[in-house]
Amino acid sequence: MRFRHPDGSTVHLAYCTNVHPAETLDGVLAQLRDHCEPVRRRLGRDRLGIGLWLARDAARTLDSDPSALRGLRGELDRRGLEVVTLNGFPYEGFGAEEVKYRVYRPDWADPERLDHTTALARVLTGLLPDDVTEGSISTLPLAWRTAYDDARAETARTALRTLAERLDSLEDLTGRSIRVGLEPEPGCTVETTQDAIAPLTAIAHERIGICVDTCHLATSFEDPHTALDALAEARVPVVKSQLSAALHAENPHLPEVRDALAAFDEPRFLHQTRTAPTLNSVRAGGTPIAAGLRGTDDLGEALGADVLPDAAPWRAHFHVPLHAAPAAPLTSTLPVLKAALTRLAGGPHPLTRHLEVETYTWQALPPELRPRDRARLADGIAAELALARDLLTDLGLKELP
Repeated sequence: MRFRHPDGSTVHLAYCTNVHPAETLDGVLAQLRDHCEPVRRRLGRDRLGIGLWLARDAARTLDSDPSALRGLRGELDRRGLEVVTLNGFPYEGFGAEEVKYRVYRPDWADPERLDHTTALARVLTGLLPDDVTEGSISTLPLAWRTAYDDARAETARTALRTLAERLDSLEDLTGRSIRVGLEPEPGCTVETTQDAIAPLTAIAHERIGICVDTCHLATSFEDPHTALDALAEARVPVVKSQLSAALHAENPHLPEVRDALAAFDEPRFLHQTRTAPTLNSVRAGGTPIAAGLRGTDDLGEALGADVLPDAAPWRAHFHVPLHAAPAAPLTSTLPVLKAALTRLAGGPHPLTRHLEVETYTWQALPPELRPRDRARLADGIAAELALARDLLTDLGLKELP
C-alpha cells in the first residue's frame, strides 16, 4: 500500500510474510498464492506491499539463479504484490516447532550473517518495483547479549562496515539504494534504541541505521518521543519501522492477571518480559537489563514465584494483533504504536518511508484466539492493515491507488 505524505514523498505500508514461514522458493511462491493475494483482495486493492522473509535456502536460490529471481518478480506482478523491504532477522527455521534462541543465530560476529544479508540486498534490487529505487532490510541487533565480548563486538562492527561498502557498490552497479536497519530487541546486545546509538555512530554510514519495532520499543518501556528524538539528535537514520504491539499487564500481582498471562506462555517463540522499577517495588528478582529495567528471557520464567517485581506493570514480547487487543485483564501497547507512528509519519517529513505490520504470532496465540483456517488468517491480517491505513490517513497521508 502506498501513501502520499503531505511533503510529496511516498510512504510504503506492507505486512511481513514471516507469519507464513517458508524455507524454499517454492514455499515462498505458495505464500503469495495462498495468503498474500487473498489479503490484497480483502482490502480491495489492486496492489499490496509485502515485506518478504526469505530464509537462507530461498535467498541462496534467488541470488544464484537470475531466472528464479525474474520468476519471483513476475509472480509478484501477476498477483498484484510489490516488495520494497525484506525481513532479514530470522536466518532459517522460523517455522520450527521451537524457535526460541535459535532466531539469533548466526549473529553479526559470524561471517554467514554478512554473506546472507549481502545476498538479500542483491535479491532486493531485483524485486523492487520499476518506479522505486530505495529498498530496506531489517536485521538482528548484533547478537544475543550472552557470549558477546569485545572481540566479537569488533568483528560485528567490521562486518557492518563491509556491508555498507558492498551496498555502495551495489548501488553503483544497479542504480538502486539498499539500506539495512538493526532492530533492537529485548535480551539482545542492542535492546533499546538508546543501545543502538553508540554502535551505529561508530559505524557512521548512512546505509546502516535502525529498524524501530514498536512492540520491542514498548516491551522495554521506551517512550517513543524520547527515543526518536535521541535517534534524530545522533543522526541515526530510521531505515524502516515495524508496526507491532506487545502484551501489557497493568497489575501482574493479581492472580487473575497471572492466569491470563499464562495462556500466552507457549513453546515456540521467546516472549521476553520486562517491568520498570518503581519506588514501591522492593522485591528483588529478575535479571537487570538496561536503563533500570528488570526482566526475564521468557514469559513462563517471569510467572515463577518471586522472579520479577510485580508492583509495576509488565510487558511481554508477544506480537498481538493490532486490531484485537487481548481480553481484560490484559491489553496491548497499541497506544505506543500510535505515538511512535505520529512521530514517524505525521511530521513535516516522514522519518522513514518503509512501514511494515509484523504480527508473526497468529498461530502462537492462545488456542481460542488462533485463526482456524487460511481465510480467517487473511481476514485478521487485512484488519491489521486496515487499522494501520486508517492511522496513516488520520495523520494526513493520502492513500494512493
